[in-house]
Amino acid sequence: MIDNKIVVLQVIGEMVMGGAESRIMDLLRSLDPEKVHYDFLVFNPKEQHYDREIEARGSKVYRLQPRFKIYNYFSFCKALNAFFAEHPEIDIVQGHMTSTAAIYLPIAKKHGVKCTIAHARSAGVDPGLKGKLTKWLRRDLYKKTDVCFACSKEAAISVFGRQKYEKGEVRILPNAVELGQFQASEKNTAAADRIREEYHLQDSFVIGHIGRFHYAKNHVFLLEVFQEILKKKKEAKLLLVGDGDTMPEVKEKAAQLGIAEQVVFTGMKKETAFFYHAMDMVIFPSHYEGLPGTVVEAQAAGLPVLMSDSVTDQVAVTPLVESYSLQRSAADWAAEALHLYEQLQEQLGTEAFQKECYKVLCEKGFDVTAQARQLERIYAKMVI
Repeated sequence: MIDNKIVVLQVIGEMVMGGAESRIMDLLRSLDPEKVHYDFLVFNPKEQHYDREIEARGSKVYRLQPRFKIYNYFSFCKALNAFFAEHPEIDIVQGHMTSTAAIYLPIAKKHGVKCTIAHARSAGVDPGLKGKLTKWLRRDLYKKTDVCFACSKEAAISVFGRQKYEKGEVRILPNAVELGQFQASEKNTAAADRIREEYHLQDSFVIGHIGRFHYAKNHVFLLEVFQEILKKKKEAKLLLVGDGDTMPEVKEKAAQLGIAEQVVFTGMKKETAFFYHAMDMVIFPSHYEGLPGTVVEAQAAGLPVLMSDSVTDQVAVTPLVESYSLQRSAADWAAEALHLYEQLQEQLGTEAFQKECYKVLCEKGFDVTAQARQLERIYAKMVI
């Protein structure tokens, strides 16, 4: 502990502006700083998006090297042992890197950490050798941690196994967000108007997507769906907010499909709440997810969302969201997206409908303020 505050070390690859990272930051901002203190252990030697805000809030970002590469197992363990030996103030380690948590959580425990948490935030793995290796590394993770957290049923089963989940031995904590910042407001409307002007979207029907460019997000299929939408709505534009490894591939695909002029790539943006209000609807055809904050945020902003049935139905809590099979064609997706939008037309933007959606999101555990209070109680029990 530090000054009677519970010290929780968050272990994550890097504090970029991703989904898991943003959810952890929402909690950092919402937790009572007199009760809980977050520090961070990352594996990228360079400063990342959230590092300065973390440090400005009095928390520390520790950068551990080397990053795990299988062949450097012993040097990785040596670095971890040295780190935890130097930091006896850590009470709890919450590991979001489940691929290597079976290595670093037992080492933390050996050095006197009171409680370890393995936190599953994804319900799938990358294709190929990398995915197989991830599954192998976390095959017995549930035996090497004190507590199992997961953002959804699907993430729990994927990481810890169905038996562990069905026994009730995984605590489900949905990815909560600062719901209020996504609600309709004069500030959000004014910012959305500026965005539409900047990207020449004033007279467009804007299909949106916010997320990193990665295999899981299925951007290439999204382009194919959008191409079909253009056949029915010539004024449509596709607004893609985010960055990532597959962006060059997606840009090339847009050019191949002949729709590059109708697709806007904004890159990474800090104020994503504003972008939702510049959209008319969201299409989210992910191959896999844990529990996507984007779908929660879109609902808070009052946007219709057509998402793949690979995404947990735990996130579909308002009439704004519909699940649709990835086995259906791009043309089918386009037709269903437009049908969903038209079906909700009379309700969209009405104050009563927005209030009801907000209420439901809160009741289902997606409000970060309520979750912060819950976590404070959970952490306190762990260190007694």
